[in-house]
Amino acid sequence: MLGFLKEPVVVTAEINVNLVALTVMGLISRLWGLCYPRAVVFDEVYYGQFVSLYMKRIFFVDDSGPPFGHMLLALGGYLGGFDGNFLWNRIGAEYSMNVPVWSLRLLPALAGALCVPLAYQILVELHFSHCAALGAALLILLENSLVTQSRFMLLESILIFFILLAVLSYLKFYNLRKHSAFSGSWWFWLLLTGVACSCAVGVKYMGLFTHMLLLAIAGLHFWHMIGDQSLSNVSLLCHFLARGLALIIIPVVLYLSFFYVHLALLYRSGPHDQIMTSAFQASLEGGLARITQGQPLEVAYGSQITLRNVLGKPMQCWLHSHANTYPIRYENGRGSSHQQQVTCYPFKDVNNWWIVKDPGMQQLVVSNPPRPVRHGHIVQLVHGITTRYLNTHDVAAPLSPHSQEVSCYIDYNISMPAQNLWRVEIVNRESDTDVWKTILSEVRFVHVNTSAVLKASGLSGASLPEWGYRQLEVVGEKLSKGYHQSMVWNVEEHRYGKSQEQKEREVELHSPTQMDISKNLSFMAKFTELQWKIFTLKNEDTEHKYSSSALDWITLDTNIAYWLHPTSGAQIHLLGNVATWASANVAALVYLCLSLWYLLRRRRKIYDIPEDAWQLWVSAGGICVGGWAVNYLPFFLMEKTLFLYHYLPALTFQILLIPVVLQHLGDHLCRSVLLKSMFSALIVAWFSSVFFVYCTFSPVTYGQPALSPTELKALRWKDTWNILLRKQ
Repeated sequence: MLGFLKEPVVVTAEINVNLVALTVMGLISRLWGLCYPRAVVFDEVYYGQFVSLYMKRIFFVDDSGPPFGHMLLALGGYLGGFDGNFLWNRIGAEYSMNVPVWSLRLLPALAGALCVPLAYQILVELHFSHCAALGAALLILLENSLVTQSRFMLLESILIFFILLAVLSYLKFYNLRKHSAFSGSWWFWLLLTGVACSCAVGVKYMGLFTHMLLLAIAGLHFWHMIGDQSLSNVSLLCHFLARGLALIIIPVVLYLSFFYVHLALLYRSGPHDQIMTSAFQASLEGGLARITQGQPLEVAYGSQITLRNVLGKPMQCWLHSHANTYPIRYENGRGSSHQQQVTCYPFKDVNNWWIVKDPGMQQLVVSNPPRPVRHGHIVQLVHGITTRYLNTHDVAAPLSPHSQEVSCYIDYNISMPAQNLWRVEIVNRESDTDVWKTILSEVRFVHVNTSAVLKASGLSGASLPEWGYRQLEVVGEKLSKGYHQSMVWNVEEHRYGKSQEQKEREVELHSPTQMDISKNLSFMAKFTELQWKIFTLKNEDTEHKYSSSALDWITLDTNIAYWLHPTSGAQIHLLGNVATWASANVAALVYLCLSLWYLLRRRRKIYDIPEDAWQLWVSAGGICVGGWAVNYLPFFLMEKTLFLYHYLPALTFQILLIPVVLQHLGDHLCRSVLLKSMFSALIVAWFSSVFFVYCTFSPVTYGQPALSPTELKALRWKDTWNILLRKQ
């Protein structure tokens, strides 16, 4: 029974020494002196504030992209015991002792280090030699810009890691297609491709372009499979469904899960709440939720309400009135109704309260039982403090003369009767009998007499003059002019009115609302709103000292000063390895020229290289040139402030192309022994120059040792580079 113990248990394993050595070198280059400098470096000032908000569970919106990358940075802070207490307001600010600098920078550094062995494996899976794969990995290892970007709390190295992981996983999956289809390893690499693509998109939306590239390649490969007569229709269907599941469905589910975790973590109210709808704000702990918790759900006749405009940008505002009237004549000579002003006010105020009145009854309190207001019902809106009725008529608005003035009606005993009936239209209703609900319902108020819609026009234009206290204009807009969110309102604060007497009602309006009912948004409703805000919320793009155009990146005509020591000349710059960047451009040009030459010759039935070499050349170009193109060309269509680091994913693919071109030239164009020897010598000399440039610029890549002004001037190889020199 125990006979197996007579022989030793032997475990054999194959170890790729190249891969191990590259991984170790990658870790050393990215992790060495990771805590230096112990100060805020460039965009750490931007991402750090989100890490702090994660630590404090405070909700935020970042219009630059989805939350997965931010969560990974926050994970580093969590593992380091960061409490979130640090003021991220200045580049160069010294970190306090409670900030775990090493932990916060660890994940980007690990991602950057692992890009080195990933590059090696990608070239191997593309069926290039181990020598070419080693060259690709060493070029990634010695690229100064990639080293710099991966050593700080930034997202580009994480994005590049997931992009390369997705490419490698797909290549491994594709290479298993003939002999191991539907095996465990086949499924593993296919599923990992989808997971990596989703993670890349979850870090930055630029990852979507690589995902689309891999989908296109997978589609092309499947198209070739359709022509394979050895595969049955059932087998083709299974292949199609497997790819659809792994490359589309799973990435979508994962993408949703990133937002689910994001929203689950950030459950507290914060400074970004105001751009969200009232329903979203009320779902967060604190803030609006403290005010609205327990409010009545259904708006009834006699309800006291505040009406918030749904548009919410450039600022939130509430329907408002006060005792002041419109001037008899405006500055341009036009006359007004001299009625009580109605505006949209961007602050909470007692004058924001209105009472929903039944036109057929005089009472301003909620009956027992309450009579809910439904879609299509006619109501009057009575201003709570002044008790005047919301009104509009055929009088030009003060700032929008083609729209109707909105006022609270004052009877001057002239031929201008009140026109104060409004029809409630619930925009997001499920049926025509829907009840008007607090926070949840988005409503339009259509004027019965003129069919004008109540609109906060001031959200897209100028504010009122001094006589209107610089508040935002409200008008009656004709429906024929089209739908706009500034025409839609929702009830934010709500109570059932109990006091018929005006003085008692004023006291009631000043008191907080507390009643028993709760409102919750589903995850999909919150996700949809947050995703829409990310896509549509755009901060004003301003010129930055280190911003650049996409054309500047190819020739490395720009750099970014990341950090400057407060006393010495030590500094860190995002600056590429000039030898590598120039070589990458030459490799891309050679690839395109050779490909065009081969295509023309093949058209004439002249085959300069074997068919398998041609297929290898095309497949490598699809990955490397395709990856460069999809990660670079879209920036020409983007209206945003651009920086050199945006080019790094594209650069990574371009670097992978260099050994592809070199091996092809050596194998197929250098035919004699002498040419091969000369070519090998040139490669050694060229690679020595890459290493020389890396060493030369290492002081501004790692920030140490500090250089003298003379040494810094010597590093300014281009006039367009901004190397910082201290005044003596």
